[in-house]
Amino acid sequence: MKPATLLLLASLPVAALAQLVPPTFQVPVSYTGAQYKLVPLGPAVAELDYKAYMSSIDHIRKTQGGNWPRPGLTMADQAKDMDGEKAQWDSRNSFPFAILTPDGTKELGCFYLRPSNREGYDVVATLWTTQEAFDAGMEDVLIRDLKAWLVRDWPFRKPAWRGREITSEAWKALPTRTAPAK
Repeated sequence: MKPATLLLLASLPVAALAQLVPPTFQVPVSYTGAQYKLVPLGPAVAELDYKAYMSSIDHIRKTQGGNWPRPGLTMADQAKDMDGEKAQWDSRNSFPFAILTPDGTKELGCFYLRPSNREGYDVVATLWTTQEAFDAGMEDVLIRDLKAWLVRDWPFRKPAWRGREITSEAWKALPTRTAPAK
């Protein structure tokens, strides 16, 4: 699991680690946009994911904050991370997606739906793109499309686009939720 994922999960109250969606909800396992497609992030796309983030270390650190990814990560590290991402998906605790080119041969970034640990929000939506995808304007396209997808196809009432629609400072000032959103 990526260090940022571990830190996020470690910061959540135990109650927030319950399933992110109701047991009866049919989770979308893919989404197709005009210039990309989403598939579950896991072992099936491990090599594409590794190549994507290792090609854009400085860009991802600059746009996402933190120290991930770091030089020196190996495919063995990646395999552990992908197993963790798949486990999160399978347990319905979070839904990480790889953002691929339409033909599925290259990863453009990742999109994550994670439980919110703050009052007023039921899910945190985040994404990163490679430097190449960012330079091509894909980030704006993805944010627009994925916001609409969340409203249309997911059961969330109030997604938090932390760092985009709510500043990090405003996020930190929100009260911590002690029970999962319903």
